[in-house]
Amino acid sequence: MSGLLAVSRAIDAMNTLFGKAVSWLLLAAVLISAINAVTRKVFNLSSNAWLEAQWYLFSAAFLLAAAWTLLSSEHVKVDLVYGQLPRRAQLWIEVFGTIFFLMPFCLVTIYLSWPIVIAKYVSGEVSNNTGGLVLWPVWAMIPIGFGLLALQGLSELIKRLAILSGAMPDAVALADAEAQAL
Repeated sequence: MSGLLAVSRAIDAMNTLFGKAVSWLLLAAVLISAINAVTRKVFNLSSNAWLEAQWYLFSAAFLLAAAWTLLSSEHVKVDLVYGQLPRRAQLWIEVFGTIFFLMPFCLVTIYLSWPIVIAKYVSGEVSNNTGGLVLWPVWAMIPIGFGLLALQGLSELIKRLAILSGAMPDAVALADAEAQAL
């Protein structure tokens, strides 16, 4: 199990790096948006490329940060029932959900989007908008983002199984115990 936990730590580190780097993409998108608005209103100059760059950067930020969101447990959970269950049952639900929902969804999305990325790259397809950008980079974010999400799902699966087997302490259970002690 220690080897798998080392793999999990490496995946976590990689997705943390991507997640923190994404903040710079958001800053770039905001700056491009502001500059584009000023140049359009003040100088009556605009370019579809700037508008599409904002879209590209936001898409990249959303797709590349999804794995970091999973790592940080900041994703949406509907816990009407989940929150009432014992911690062990919650862990098994997470294992089940990762194996039967998250991983298949990620793998199918990668499988279906990759040929589109290749076709757009080979054809050199650009946006229909005048002055638009090439399309393959933004399409490439789909399999890359879902690949990172699948890897993070694998990392989370390893950690949940390690907790269930007693090979790793459960940080959530420890935090709950500390909160109740206060």
